[in-house]
Amino acid sequence: MLDIRDRTVVITGGATGIGFGLAKAFGARGANVVIGEPRQARLNEAITKLTDSDIKACAIPMDVTDPEQLSDFAQQAFAAFGEVAVVVNNAGIGQARGAVIDTPVEELQRVMAVNFEGVWRGCQTFARRLIEQGTPAALYNTGSENSFFVAVSHSAAYVASKHAVLGLTDCLREEMPDYVSVGMIAPGFVGSELIPEPMRPMGMPVDEFAERVVPQILAGEPYVVSHGYNQVRIDERQSQ
Repeated sequence: MLDIRDRTVVITGGATGIGFGLAKAFGARGANVVIGEPRQARLNEAITKLTDSDIKACAIPMDVTDPEQLSDFAQQAFAAFGEVAVVVNNAGIGQARGAVIDTPVEELQRVMAVNFEGVWRGCQTFARRLIEQGTPAALYNTGSENSFFVAVSHSAAYVASKHAVLGLTDCLREEMPDYVSVGMIAPGFVGSELIPEPMRPMGMPVDEFAERVVPQILAGEPYVVSHGYNQVRIDERQSQ
């Protein structure tokens, strides 16, 4: 089990939704937390809530689609509290609605720029630093249950971006040293801000999601799930 007490957890997209839920859950376990988010107002709200909960936290404005901002974010994150234990490339945007034949390639590129290329850049940026650090650590990417299955009509751009995160994560796992565990978080239906407000009560509460997945991350599980039915499907897929 990875020890995160008095070590740092870095989360992109950490000011809202499941990213903020993870920040609270890691912080409650004794970690220092660094969150990144492009919207300063949301960062301010998040950092106030974290510090009010006696969590040592740092908020840094950043956009994962900007390589320079991501590099600066990583540098500040590693300097904020010292040794980094966990990095979660979590920043993402919601579904681009539209049939494949009707979706402009520009819309696909918009989704991929955040959901896949942002994760790719995050992996490149943080993996190098974790290797150089040379201590037990974890690097996790937020995918989706759509990374494995659950094809959804009129959602191909989003689903494709999450499939791509799975492929990236599996390849990176083969390339990293044994002291850095690499995995993908596969949320099911969680009532986060990405979900239209009328539907949120039907999803798993964000805090419950975080409490389910953080122990799996600390245990180094390659695929981290929040909903039991997804584990069954993943096991079936892996056995084929």
